[in-house]
Amino acid sequence: MPSTRVDIIKGWLGDRRADFLDAIHRALVEGIRIPENDRDIRLTEFDPANVIKPVGTSPRHTNIEITLLTGRSLEAKRRLYAALVTHLAPFGLAPGDIKVALIEVDAQNWGLRGLPASDIDLGFKVDV
Repeated sequence: MPSTRVDIIKGWLGDRRADFLDAIHRALVEGIRIPENDRDIRLTEFDPANVIKPVGTSPRHTNIEITLLTGRSLEAKRRLYAALVTHLAPFGLAPGDIKVALIEVDAQNWGLRGLPASDIDLGFKVDV
């Protein structure tokens, strides 16, 4: 159910986009225990001239914004951060190249199927 946006600098990922997105999905499943079939990840590649990246990061610097329902424990968030580092390492990303921002939304402020998520049985636990 999280909505994930991934921003990278164009050129380094090549034709591995599907594998890269799958690695992020695996980290979400492992970290915050979302169902395997819960997929909503978008990749945006920016021209290098349109990015000012943090000092000390490589051209593979990756920003990940995950909008999710409020309720995950700090331990679940720690699992997620560690899982992202682990699953993205095969793509040449060092831990310092990965920045993650979690944007937590109350269930009443997340609409699905014309209803607030607070009124729907989501089929999984948020408080993990």
